Formats: sequence, C-alpha cells, structure tokens
Amino acid sequence: MERRDFLMGAAGMLGLSSLVARASAHTGTDSPSSAITLFLCGDVMTGRGIDQLLAHPSEPRLHEPYVRDARRYVELAQEVHGPIERPVDPSYIWGAALAELERLRPDVRIVNLETAVSRSSEHWPGKGIHYRMHPANVGCLTAAEIDCCVLANNHVLDWGYAGLAETVPTLRRAGVETVGAGRDLAEATAPAILEVVGKGRVVVFAFGSPTSGIPPEWAATMERPGVSLLSELSDAALQRIAARVGAEKRPGDVVVASIHWGGNWGYAIPADQRRFARRLVEVAGVDVVHGHSSHHPRGIEIYRGRPIFYGCGDFLNDYEGIGGHEEFRGDLVLAYFVSLDPASGRLVRLVATPFQSRRLRLERAAPADSAWLRETLDREGGPLGTRVDAGSDETLVFRSRDDRSSAESV
Repeated sequence: MERRDFLMGAAGMLGLSSLVARASAHTGTDSPSSAITLFLCGDVMTGRGIDQLLAHPSEPRLHEPYVRDARRYVELAQEVHGPIERPVDPSYIWGAALAELERLRPDVRIVNLETAVSRSSEHWPGKGIHYRMHPANVGCLTAAEIDCCVLANNHVLDWGYAGLAETVPTLRRAGVETVGAGRDLAEATAPAILEVVGKGRVVVFAFGSPTSGIPPEWAATMERPGVSLLSELSDAALQRIAARVGAEKRPGDVVVASIHWGGNWGYAIPADQRRFARRLVEVAGVDVVHGHSSHHPRGIEIYRGRPIFYGCGDFLNDYEGIGGHEEFRGDLVLAYFVSLDPASGRLVRLVATPFQSRRLRLERAAPADSAWLRETLDREGGPLGTRVDAGSDETLVFRSRDDRSSAESV
C-alpha cells in the first residue's frame, strides 16, 4: 500500500499484509471482480464511554456541563440494556459488523474517527464536549482492519494541539492512514492514497466545514497544526479542490471526498450542500462524496453514476440511554458498501447493512427496524432521485430511479 509514513514499524507492515490479503480474497459480492468496494460509515466515536470499556481507559474526568465522569456513559447504557463486563476485547464494539465485513470483504475501509487518540490533558477551553481515547486502545480500530481514518471533524482537537500531535502518529504506527488533519496545512490537506493490489488506487481527500461545529481557529495553516477546513462552499473552494484532485488523480483511480458538514439532526439537505456535492462530481472529478456529521442517516443521491452521501449517520458512539430526538432512531446505524468500476469511476453497486447499538456494541437490526430504515431512506431519497429496496441478504439496496444500471445487483 502506498501510505505516507507507512513503514513505521511492524504494525504498519501488518496493516499492509491485511489489505493485500483482502484484495486477493475479495470477490465483490454481486459485483464484477474488477470493481473496487469501499466500506464507508459515519462517525466512529471511540472516546469517553467506549474508551472506559476498553483495557486501557483514559482518566475519566470530563469537562462537560452535566457529566463529569466518562464512566457515567457506560452506566447509562447498562441502565437501558443490561450489564457490560469490563474490560472488553478490542473487537467488542464492532459486534456483528465484523461478520458482515468478513462476508463482503471490502477492499478499503474508511471511517470518520471523531476522537482524539491521546494522553493529553489539555482540553480545548470553552468547548462543551471533549472526546479522547487512550492510545493503548488503538487496537479497537485495527480489530476491524480500518485502513483510513478521516480526521477533519469537530472533535479531533478536543484535547488540543498536543492531542492531535499524538493522534496522527499513533494511528499511522498501527497501520491506519489518516487524512484531513496534521501538523501544518500541507499535511492536513494531503490525500490518503490506498493502493488496492490488482485493481487500482483509492485517493481520499478530507474536509471539515464550520457548519459541523469545527471552530474556525482549528484551521491548519503553514505554521499551525489543525484540520483541512472548508470555510465556505464556494466556487473558489471548488476550484481549489478540483486543482488538487487533478494533480493527484490517475486513470483508474477512485477519488473520495470525505466532508464533515451540517447539523446533527433532521433530514433536510441544504441547497448549497447539494450544489457543492454535485459540482465535486462534475468539476473536480470526485467519484464518491462521503458526507457525515448527522447522528442518523440522511437521503443518498446517485448523481451521474456517483454516490453522494449527505449524512451517513453515526456508526459507533456512547449515546445509548440518552433521551431526545427519538423520532430519528439514532440507535439504528448503517454500514455502507460501495462498489465502483475503477476504469470509469461509476457506481456498480451500493448496499447498506443495518445494525442497532446495544450495550455499546453493534447487533444486526431486527427486520422491523430494517424495514423502518428502508422506508425512511426511500422517502428521503425520492426527491434526490434514489430508491431503496430490500436486498435478499438483509441489506438495503440503493438504486437511481432514473438509471437502473447505476446499481444493478440483487
């Protein structure tokens, strides 16, 4: 795999071996063997309560207005669904998702990691929530063979510049690529390049929008660490992205633009987001727009044969037992499997597997819950030109209402 700083120890080599093995074994279920399949999900928050479950919990003191001890989030989950024996195995939090990853064998696994991975005690002042996972717990990411963590979000600097300075090398030593944050503007804006043996490359660019709650002062500069901040969804910003994609993209590459944007709740998609996402496809040559920040899945668009995720929804968090916004069913999450033709960049197949969070781990969603997700996303996808069908393998299948060839499958 062509990764920056990848040869940082044996863990990095293990990560390479894992990706090569997956590339060799992947058959692209119901997709041509030449297709590149991505696993995508929304926010993966392994700090706070989840960190307390693992073998090396951070010091639990929090700086939140209502909860002062991270262990309280474990207690809330137990009050709803029963006891959790601690410490848990690093793979515990993924639960049934691991079997699905093994079944579908995606070539590349990309998540938005919404957590600092650090021992830093320098929490960002004036910020209400601070997520942190102890570096010794990084095995909870490698347990799911994650290839790339997007860091352009509103929590990666929760524990200051010291926290970010520890997060990036910790992940890379574990064989996990990072994108969207770094020690300066050059590192924060550099793409992650993941080579899929025998198929091509996946090139990931990451951006964070202030609309997701990223403080403007978190923007990386030539002299300051930070995130790749997309300060506005303007034509000028689009042209800068297009130039960067054009400088990097080779024939046969699949380009992902991962964007942390928008609010946490609600299905409405702002007009400027939709316009910008479409222009990323039209002008910048992006093949997948991987949008996240919403705590629940939003409608998906298939535009010119390319999928646009406006909000993937959370995937792992410690919100179990916290009331509010029940109508959005934040306990239900989706693992997305996106197969693309690397020669054209067009979508071959898009499916999602529903899960439910219980005792801070993922279980397969019950049929009634899967049906609720299908109906909801079919309703929300209607105005975007997308329909959602029930797959024969208990997945949700996304298709363009206008172009069946964009996602032929089941």
